Amino acid sequence: MIKRFHKRRGGEEPSDFDTDIMHLLNLTPMMDILTVLVVFLLITAVFMSITVQELSVPTAGGGAAASKPNFAIEVIVRKAGLQVANGSSVEASIPKKGDSYDIELLSTVLARIKDQYPEKDDATVLMEPDIKYDHLIEIMDAVRSADVRSEGSDEVKKISLFSKIAIGDAP
Repeated sequence: MIKRFHKRRGGEEPSDFDTDIMHLLNLTPMMDILTVLVVFLLITAVFMSITVQELSVPTAGGGAAASKPNFAIEVIVRKAGLQVANGSSVEASIPKKGDSYDIELLSTVLARIKDQYPEKDDATVLMEPDIKYDHLIEIMDAVRSADVRSEGSDEVKKISLFSKIAIGDAP
């Protein structure tokens, strides 16, 4: 094997570590790619946001207190429309308007129920299979709060209806 020796500027002898591969290996393109990648990730990270919905999942062994009324508010989402039930019977049935659910009428029905039971703050949303996730979020927003107009003015006020929402499968 032929060893190639070359002199350095100062006249020093080359070390064993100093080989031709170090002169051939160029890290500049790799550093350029990593710089562009970091800048790209930082820019796109600003535009991503995650929304968290607070839910309470009903438990099998949960007991109710004696002072609370035995009344469960259930909003059942079906392909044909919405049903508002009290746990044993259907209170209101709201048909679909074309391709969308009638959220305004649902808010009106739930506001009427909230007037009857002001201490009640929990509700359950039950869904049939194959219902779009966007519809679930719209209905949960309608169950959580409603826009109410004052009788004497055009001012719209947002009121809180049922803040504790549980979800499940429709019967």
